[in-house]
Amino acid sequence: MNNSSSNSATTAETPAGAAVSPRTILVPVDFSTPGREALAYAVAFAAQFHAKLLVLHVVEIPYVGSGLGEIELPPVEAEIREPVAENLARLVAEVVAGRVPAETLTRTGQPWFEITEAARELNVDLVIIGTHGYTGLKHVLMGSTAERVVRHAPCPVLVVRNRAK
Repeated sequence: MNNSSSNSATTAETPAGAAVSPRTILVPVDFSTPGREALAYAVAFAAQFHAKLLVLHVVEIPYVGSGLGEIELPPVEAEIREPVAENLARLVAEVVAGRVPAETLTRTGQPWFEITEAARELNVDLVIIGTHGYTGLKHVLMGSTAERVVRHAPCPVLVVRNRAK
């Protein structure tokens, strides 16, 4: 077999534009063990590809029914977001430890929606997200943020499963 037929077989198997070379990686974290593991995995991935990490935490404000009275959300959000930003900065300092460029972001809303919107708005190349790996009734009751991100993200999503399961 000569080299030209070998190369054409390789070209046929690898579609144009399928090369993976992410420059910006979004890593949503929820301060859980799976979130930390996903961030650690993302650091190694970013180092290999010389990419930048955007580490995102979404603050989910629980719905407050009208029977409890009216609550102004901006002051509540501000009170919640400040310690979240501090925890996020601490997490990045511990896990990323300056090995790759990283920025922290906080958003408020439904996690899966805010993650996919951030990916779209910030034109990220890859999302790396952890999953708790719930199955059965727990999955039905709690849903899966990672699953929804996979379905709605504008870019590839790498899901890091919790090794403890």
